[in-house]
Amino acid sequence: MASTFNTLLDKLHLTSREDEGVPAKEPAEQELNALKDKYAKAGQEHVFTFYEEISVPEKAGLFERLKSFDPEYINEITQKALHPAQSVDKSEETKLDPLPDRATASILESNDEDIQAWYTSGLELVSKGQVAVVLMAGGQGTRLGSSDPKGCFNIGLPSQKSLFQIQAERIWKVQQLAEKESGKKDIAVPWYVMTSGPTRRPTEKFFEDHDYFGLNKDNVSIFEQGVLPCISNEGKILLESKAKARSTSHENKDYVAVAPDGNGGIYQALISSNVRTDMRKRGIQHIHAYCVDNCLVKVADPVFIGFSAAKDVDIATKVVRKRNAQEPVGLILQKNGKPDVVEYSEIDNATAEAKDSSKPDLLKFRAANIVNHYYSFRFLETIEDWVHKLPHHVARKKIPYIDIEKGETIKPEKPNGIKLEQFVFDVFPLISLDKFACMEVKREEEFSPLKNARGTGEDDPDTSKQDILNQGRRWVENVGGIVESEAAIEETGVEVSPLVSYGGEGLEFLQGRTIKAPAVIEKED
Repeated sequence: MASTFNTLLDKLHLTSREDEGVPAKEPAEQELNALKDKYAKAGQEHVFTFYEEISVPEKAGLFERLKSFDPEYINEITQKALHPAQSVDKSEETKLDPLPDRATASILESNDEDIQAWYTSGLELVSKGQVAVVLMAGGQGTRLGSSDPKGCFNIGLPSQKSLFQIQAERIWKVQQLAEKESGKKDIAVPWYVMTSGPTRRPTEKFFEDHDYFGLNKDNVSIFEQGVLPCISNEGKILLESKAKARSTSHENKDYVAVAPDGNGGIYQALISSNVRTDMRKRGIQHIHAYCVDNCLVKVADPVFIGFSAAKDVDIATKVVRKRNAQEPVGLILQKNGKPDVVEYSEIDNATAEAKDSSKPDLLKFRAANIVNHYYSFRFLETIEDWVHKLPHHVARKKIPYIDIEKGETIKPEKPNGIKLEQFVFDVFPLISLDKFACMEVKREEEFSPLKNARGTGEDDPDTSKQDILNQGRRWVENVGGIVESEAAIEETGVEVSPLVSYGGEGLEFLQGRTIKAPAVIEKED
């Protein structure tokens, strides 16, 4: 994994810096033997196969890496993931129902008074310094043709802004709106950016190079989610490298093959990184969490915050209306009386096509999950009580590894092992329905995921860019502006900077004006 090994050594001050006269220290024999015994009892003693062949700093790094894992726990979660516990009563059928009306609201159907009340309440909570944002940004843009963190990606807007910049500017605008509403100054919405091993350093550098996109750097925290060892099909921890030298391809190999623990690792990471401690010190009560790849995300959305706070829930989630019965999306619903997410593949055709009895033109199950959540801080204070209950899921992968007998690197042609990961929504069934809420929002205003390479025609940079331009066009036309496009230009629409408008407000200065598309509006003039 890129930079993980050296990052670990640097953090632990275990790198050998001859120019500083700081030698690396080899682990004490007693501690080393105790760790070896621990792995031997778990049947994983092979992880020390090349220990005597590597340098002192590498020995120190390997020791610390292995010390960070409990091999018995790794064995346990591997077995649970590969062999999930079956229900005692196999005759009991899974019961699926939509969430109860008391737990839901829809921006498509709510009256303007309710939406305005939630908005005002949300801004008030922002002005009190009670709102924070957690961004899940551990992924690289591999499928987009980039090795950079996905948040660094430029989708091709007229402004050439990255996803990180777009989202940072929305936070800035929310702060400004709250200041204007309350009359207070220097209101802050702390932004906690969760990265992974390969993306942390590049993310930190990107933020530094762009001066934190105008935000106060003291209110931006970049932290790292955990990792878990990759496991062979035989249940053994895979070794990635002998760790004798840095790779010449800018990818520093880790001795143990590891992978990020999934977006569900957010909960443990909030504790281990001291993010939760920082939230507590700041008096945070309401947290918005989302994924980096949605260019339309309304970061720290006052309406969503106000709605969730009014419901006094511990978790709330935004959804969009499922396009049709066959759209392959996970659904937010209640499963056996508990809030849950059920994947498309788990639902039969009859269930997918069922109609809402009170609204026969709509699907009964239509709440598509977009990984856009609210948490009360009081709930995050209980993480230790339930985080061990979250299941691990298996992803079968082709994982490069070191052949223990030959000492050679093997690049398999078919899946040879598994990566273990947790999902952020696995916590939903652990709370009661009265502490869970769901808000349906307009897809065209709030959801445009970036998943595929340019030219795919679906969820790619071009569709993301066009969705932002289409949104801006609607906003301009809603205030009486006129958008004109040249027939020869494929790209149409207007990019409205978040620094000018968060959600279409404040654009009255465009009334009666003609905008030549494609265009970008960066300031009021």
